[in-house]
Amino acid sequence: MPSTKVINDLVVVLPGIMGSTLARNGRLIWAPSAGSVLNAIATFGGSVRELTLPADIGDEHPRDDVEPLTLMPDLHLLPGIWSANIGYGKLLDWLSTSFHFIEPAPGDPSRIPNLLPVPYDWRLSNRFNGRRLKGIVEPALERWRSQGGRFSDAKVIFICHSMGGLVARWYIEKEGGAAITRKLVTLGTPYRGALNALDQLVNGVRKGIGPLSFDLTAFARSLPSLYQLLPEYACIESSGGLLKTTEISTPHLNATMASDAMHFHDEMDKAALDNTTHSYDIHPIVGFRQTTYTTARIVNDSIEPIETINDEDTGGDATVPRLSGFPKEVPPDNAVIRWIADQHNSLQSNKAVLDELEGVLTSSKVLYRGGDYDLSVHVEPLVLAGEEVVVQASLASGESAALQVRVFDERGIEVSAVSPSELPQSGRLSLGALPPGAYIVVVSGGGNVMRALVAPVTSTVLVWR
Repeated sequence: MPSTKVINDLVVVLPGIMGSTLARNGRLIWAPSAGSVLNAIATFGGSVRELTLPADIGDEHPRDDVEPLTLMPDLHLLPGIWSANIGYGKLLDWLSTSFHFIEPAPGDPSRIPNLLPVPYDWRLSNRFNGRRLKGIVEPALERWRSQGGRFSDAKVIFICHSMGGLVARWYIEKEGGAAITRKLVTLGTPYRGALNALDQLVNGVRKGIGPLSFDLTAFARSLPSLYQLLPEYACIESSGGLLKTTEISTPHLNATMASDAMHFHDEMDKAALDNTTHSYDIHPIVGFRQTTYTTARIVNDSIEPIETINDEDTGGDATVPRLSGFPKEVPPDNAVIRWIADQHNSLQSNKAVLDELEGVLTSSKVLYRGGDYDLSVHVEPLVLAGEEVVVQASLASGESAALQVRVFDERGIEVSAVSPSELPQSGRLSLGALPPGAYIVVVSGGGNVMRALVAPVTSTVLVWR
């Protein structure tokens, strides 16, 4: 039966960094599909020199014939750059089956869609992609409105994961998009940056992960987008207190790019405060309860990430610190912020998040807000073949409970040899050595009662050959 939930607005879906497939002259260069993450990483690594951006690229396109094609449907990652991502297939499928949308039809220019996934070249500056977004969204909205009737006053609803929220916000606040925006929904967007970006830019591919056959460090350090994910807040320990990256000399950090990245955030924040003409609703959905790097100290030629800020463990979604998941102008105790106990890589497919989205899109009550207990889960994201994969999990309340761990390969097939397993009292469970590949690890309540009370948390692990 077709859905009766009709959306009259234009809904635009923006992925996070690495969340768009890339092609050069029609040849795919970044497009993992189920079961091929290792090959995709190796393929990308083989052409990484060609994809590294010029030092003076700024907010421009390098004219290297690389173009974005589609949103990544399933699990993808590049070791040492941001974090793994479970993909956008489930989110797009849920939107398509839960609501009456018209989707783009390749080769049919007469079809007017109102569900518009927008891939972008995630290597480039968010300013560039925000300006590019203007040229995509505004003509699409004009076509949708041209149908007249109830569509004539349609606006845009953005659904953005991670860095996609920064692309949309630049367009909204700096390119005139506020006038046609009804809602901005962000899932794990690092409004104030994230310590992971600093860790990766300074330390490169971390020591201790083994002999990767290629090094993505130079590539990562060429990306304006990754610099724009640097912490905007004071995050580096010093004898005088916490300092911003622009207030202290940090090894291996390009000072010009770091300063420009801070200016990027300042520009958006100022524009949002100055915007008194056009209003739109912001709906930040923020992951929490997960161990998350938040500050750092400089040690010789590198930095040491720290999971606290001013000795307080505030957590986050394992990638984006809790303090960064909403805009500066939104108070941290504002009820508009929705808190979900899950990790960054899976927020866009989390059941509680999808139910929050249903409430936003239909203005109805949320049907599901997760369980009664919040889980904290840590799985080392990258191990070498032959090493054990360890899950560390606990309830945020500190209580004991039966938990189970299920492991799925890239195709979504459960690895039966290690699942389901009841987590021991220590909270530590070794899954043993898994064959090379990428895996999804889901920790949830064990047994019928706890399964209903404990909302699952999803992690990813890459076993490198």
